[in-house]
Amino acid sequence: MAHDQFPLAAVRKWVVMAFISGSVNAGGLMACDRFVTHVTGFVTLAGMETANRQFRLAMGMLSVPLYFVMGVMVAAVFTDAAILNGRKPHFRVVMIVASVLLASAGLLGHFGYFTPFESPFQLRADYPLLIMLSAASGLQNAVLTSASGGIVRATHLTGTTTDLGMGLVRAMSARHRPEIRSKELYRGAIRFATILGFISGGMIGGVLFHYVQYLGFLLPSALAIYVGNLGVTHVATPAPVAVPAFVPDPPDP
Repeated sequence: MAHDQFPLAAVRKWVVMAFISGSVNAGGLMACDRFVTHVTGFVTLAGMETANRQFRLAMGMLSVPLYFVMGVMVAAVFTDAAILNGRKPHFRVVMIVASVLLASAGLLGHFGYFTPFESPFQLRADYPLLIMLSAASGLQNAVLTSASGGIVRATHLTGTTTDLGMGLVRAMSARHRPEIRSKELYRGAIRFATILGFISGGMIGGVLFHYVQYLGFLLPSALAIYVGNLGVTHVATPAPVAVPAFVPDPPDP
């Protein structure tokens, strides 16, 4: 296996997981006007609600990322902690839990436990929905991060696109170091594929949720079971590309 090439089957699973996140994000936005697969939006909303003196709503928004973190920590117990202690990681268990959360969100919404689909957000009615979607996103993001050795993420594009851009510059700057150039181009292809997966999930999910509303969450739930049953394979973390540490310029005399 040349440099840090991963099994093609593993890369396919990672792209499917990015698709799941894109569709969940679209469903959360359409259901209650909230992005749900990352924490940045909730922090921004908390600030906006504070400025509007809606302190109860601000605290509600600020607390939602805690469930994302809890999902990450639960996943880490079954994956990273197991790997560090020489045990087999249980990726399948984590994906099943994420699937149950997504299916529960879809079914509870369908049977009227949340506000009607595409209605204005109401903290008391929609807060459980945010909890389930955020926790499921944390679970899945931790699985993909662990399985890929940190090469890609599932639930947001900011880090992945940053890594993609920096990797492309490294590849262009390493014309006389073919091993680094090849490695960065390969990683860039994987990152680009996961970005396309997330975008495709958002677009297809948007159409699906438009027609079936809350039941649209059953698609990412089923895909999570599919990925879990296939087995999310842990791939040994590849050796990082050596990049000189940033050293500030000395002060002028």
